[in-house]
Amino acid sequence: MILAAADDVEVVGEAADGADVPAAVAAHRPDVVLMDIRMPRIDGLAATESLRQRPDPPEVIVLTTFDADEFVLRALRAGASGFLLKDTPPVDIQRAVRRVANGEATLSPTVTRRLIAHVAGPAGDDAGPGRGRARARAALDRLSERERDVALALGRGSSNAEISAELFMSVATVKAHVSRMLTKLELNNRVQVALLVHDAGLV
Repeated sequence: MILAAADDVEVVGEAADGADVPAAVAAHRPDVVLMDIRMPRIDGLAATESLRQRPDPPEVIVLTTFDADEFVLRALRAGASGFLLKDTPPVDIQRAVRRVANGEATLSPTVTRRLIAHVAGPAGDDAGPGRGRARARAALDRLSERERDVALALGRGSSNAEISAELFMSVATVKAHVSRMLTKLELNNRVQVALLVHDAGLV
């Protein structure tokens, strides 16, 4: 009802469980999937990981509460573009869907800082802390010096405007650096860059 009330948002399908998500996405080809983490058979985390492995996957926003931070972080690592709290006002849910459809993450700098503060464990379930840090640093070594400066600022949860002021570059230049960075690192959004910087032990 919340999404259908927006003139520029069309609800093309619904699924009651993560197990039903692949077929629903294949049938309806949505631009954005609003994914609940807590579902009876296959949860939203597993469903998100599965979706992001598809060719040309839809963007994913996960629904959660702050007492499930570790699940949110795993979903973001899997490629979700952000998350919404379940008590998010309707107008903000609509706004988040629009932003993700336009290629933006839904996490504010404040929320990014809170999530990074709650990171538990290294990147990747099969890596020890040392290997996780080494992998993250090796990835960041692919960046230019200026891109690395922007990455570190993202790791601190800075907005584009804050990075612009800090590094004395235009907001458009910041956005260009972020775009090139995502391509080089093969990541989906700025939140994953922030998590990578944290994994590298640089913030």
